[in-house]
Amino acid sequence: MNSPRYTILIANRNSGAVRRFTFVRRPILLAIIALVTVPTLVGAGSYWAHKAELDSLRTENDGLRVENDNYRATTGELATQISSLQEAIADLSQQAELDPATRRAMEQLPALIKSRAMGGTTGTDPAVAAPELTRSPEGTFGILHDLLGVLEGQLTTARQGVERRQALAAAAPSLWPLNGWLTSDFGKRRDPIDGSSEYHAGLDISADRGTPVHATADGTVRLAAYNGNYGNCIELENGFGIATRFGHLSGYAVRPGQRVKRGQVIGYVGATGRTTGYHLHYEILLNGQQVDPLRYLTR
Repeated sequence: MNSPRYTILIANRNSGAVRRFTFVRRPILLAIIALVTVPTLVGAGSYWAHKAELDSLRTENDGLRVENDNYRATTGELATQISSLQEAIADLSQQAELDPATRRAMEQLPALIKSRAMGGTTGTDPAVAAPELTRSPEGTFGILHDLLGVLEGQLTTARQGVERRQALAAAAPSLWPLNGWLTSDFGKRRDPIDGSSEYHAGLDISADRGTPVHATADGTVRLAAYNGNYGNCIELENGFGIATRFGHLSGYAVRPGQRVKRGQVIGYVGATGRTTGYHLHYEILLNGQQVDPLRYLTR
């Protein structure tokens, strides 16, 4: 069906001229609808586009908020771990302090003995291990993780060093084995029995029969038996090539294989073996060689 047509007449009263304008209704209506609809659609499209962008920004903001919270939590956790490691390293440093007598005894030990005890790994230098600072979260995490790794390495190295140092300190004979009178020292002397010149490999400390004899360092009893001229004898394996020997005893307070601590009673003064009276013969051996005990005992 054809769309109706409309004609508009415009007359000029002065000249009498008439102008005709004919139009079809459907195209006009479509044009009017288009003029109304297009701006509406454009506006609606713009609204929804802005709404979608706003929703996206809100979602991104929520994600950033969660990420920031996680970042803060993780950073706080790493900072706590770093602080704990620093405190542990400081505690180990305090534990490494030795009493003056033990320190002096350790200082007298040969370099070979000390290197055997101190050998091992070296720590990581924080100045080398720490990365350059960055402002990004990933960079901060990397810095904290690297610092944490450096501190863990330092803690392990410090702990190993302290353990080795404490083990060497425990093995260093630094105490007098008993209270008594020093009647013969280390080195050449005249034999008290036959008067001949001899090399005396330890100290003779005179005391009453039955006076307790103490271990001068931690160790393991490797001998508690009669041993020729030493008579009743105790030998302790102290570790790191260090050994101590106690002779002329009247009795034992320990047995072979037993672990003993510095200061523990291990035997009693006697006059067994080749001797002229009640006393203790005391020796220190480093890698099997007798050395002067006076170098290591507290004066």
